[in-house]
Amino acid sequence: MFPCLELPRRDLPVLKNLLAICFALLGANVGLSESLERVPVASLQKTNAETNRPKSLHWGPNPAKYSSWTTHSNRLIPIYTFGIGLEAFAGEHSIYRSEEKLKQRFGYVPSDTVNPKADYLDQTDVQRLQKQAVAEGKKRVILFVYDGMDWQTTWAAAIHKSGSVQYREGRGTGLHFQDYRGVKTDFGYFVTTPHNSGTNVNINRQIVTSPGGTTKGGYDISQAGEFPWSVPTDALYPIAKGKSVVHAYTDSASSATSMTAGIKTYNNSINVDFMGREVLPIARELQADGWKIGVVTSVPICHATPGAAYANNVHRYDYQDITRDLIGRPSVYHPGGLPGVDVLIGGGWGDQKDKDGNQGQNFVPGNRYLTEEDLAAIDVANGGKYVVAQRTPGQAGKQVLDDAVAAAIEKGKRLFGFFGVARGHLPFQTADGQYDPVVSATSSGPSSAEKYTPEDIRENITLAEMSLAALDVLEAKGQPWWLMIEAGDVDWANHSNNIDDSIGAVLSGDQAFQQVTQWIEEHGGWDDTCLILTADHGHYLVIEDPEALTGSAQK
Repeated sequence: MFPCLELPRRDLPVLKNLLAICFALLGANVGLSESLERVPVASLQKTNAETNRPKSLHWGPNPAKYSSWTTHSNRLIPIYTFGIGLEAFAGEHSIYRSEEKLKQRFGYVPSDTVNPKADYLDQTDVQRLQKQAVAEGKKRVILFVYDGMDWQTTWAAAIHKSGSVQYREGRGTGLHFQDYRGVKTDFGYFVTTPHNSGTNVNINRQIVTSPGGTTKGGYDISQAGEFPWSVPTDALYPIAKGKSVVHAYTDSASSATSMTAGIKTYNNSINVDFMGREVLPIARELQADGWKIGVVTSVPICHATPGAAYANNVHRYDYQDITRDLIGRPSVYHPGGLPGVDVLIGGGWGDQKDKDGNQGQNFVPGNRYLTEEDLAAIDVANGGKYVVAQRTPGQAGKQVLDDAVAAAIEKGKRLFGFFGVARGHLPFQTADGQYDPVVSATSSGPSSAEKYTPEDIRENITLAEMSLAALDVLEAKGQPWWLMIEAGDVDWANHSNNIDDSIGAVLSGDQAFQQVTQWIEEHGGWDDTCLILTADHGHYLVIEDPEALTGSAQK
């Protein structure tokens, strides 16, 4: 029954790996204890984080420290398309070849940014690409966002999954989204810089109080390089601290707004331009034309990326009001309420706050992202529009979600799913496929590892399960429909400078992508379907010894 237990004894390192395989075969929810380190990447992360000395890789501009930067950078970001090409926006059509086009997009000509030979796109072209798909007759449009996954993050996961270093530039291979050829596919990369950083707002009045902020956007290839895998000539340039040129790097709100509304705006904006004026995301434009709308995420439902799929707000941290827009409840920005999305599934469950100054005067103590009143109002049990599935003690999360999907389809209702652990996200998958993170890193020292109970795993769901649930409900409602899927845990892992969590998050997202492509093939194929897979921004992972991530024994 358990053949792996019948293998002859080996020395301790091999026995550790055998035990890890047994745990995986038995479907264990919690990984091995720290005394039996699963795979080299976890050990590498633990050692580097605890010493802040880089071995094989580091985070940030300082190669002498493992962790010297824990937020975003101004790197070029890869984009992979399926069912549509990038030729209308890349190469000779790049806006970065023209001062006039840059001024139209930014409202000004960014310094040191015009490049007559630019092959890269701009992030706002992602919205235009979706519009192109609709114009070409696509009836199912999927925007798959790996929050924070730059080329280096992808490379790390591909190396670990394949067990070897198979490429050092380009699209790469080893992950399903790199290798899938079931339909026409394309690869490119784009600039993510915002209109500006440093804008101040008044959340209660929903106005911008310092239009233009403090630092303008731009992208200088002489400083950052012409490819996503380029090594910057000035290591401080990507983090807006360049010696000769300073350009702002984006946050997840501005970047998501670029991909959904097609504009350059300030960091922290949710579908509001740099002056504070409302802009419409493509999902709302399509909804007005009869499209059904879905949003799923592995992090809280109203975080920047899912929020920008549909809502408006001058600041990304006004969580409860962003949720209200998503579910069609009266909000500070839309007192009359928006129609709301048809499917919303994600995290946020379990994160309780008595106070939250970022959310303004109308913050309601309790769940940080969703008030009890709003949850009750949308529930079909109380006359609302949504069948509600939420983490329930003692019940398997997948079964809870499956039952809600069946009910929503049978009754012709919308679907709302609410899961997570204490911080609001789904449990972090690690590089070995388990859920047992080791310590993360900061410039001031290691931070404690998250710990999950068996109930945390059993009562929750995966990004793949959420994605399939959304697809089933949207398809049952009838085409056309638009869906955003966000692997938000990649960003959380990279902010934590945790390579083990980062690889696990990319692999979790890749599993979801694989199941989505299989679902498409089994439900009418690609003729009417377009999928765009990308990230919203990069971080600052530097891999010096890629072989260390292969999973082979460390020297």
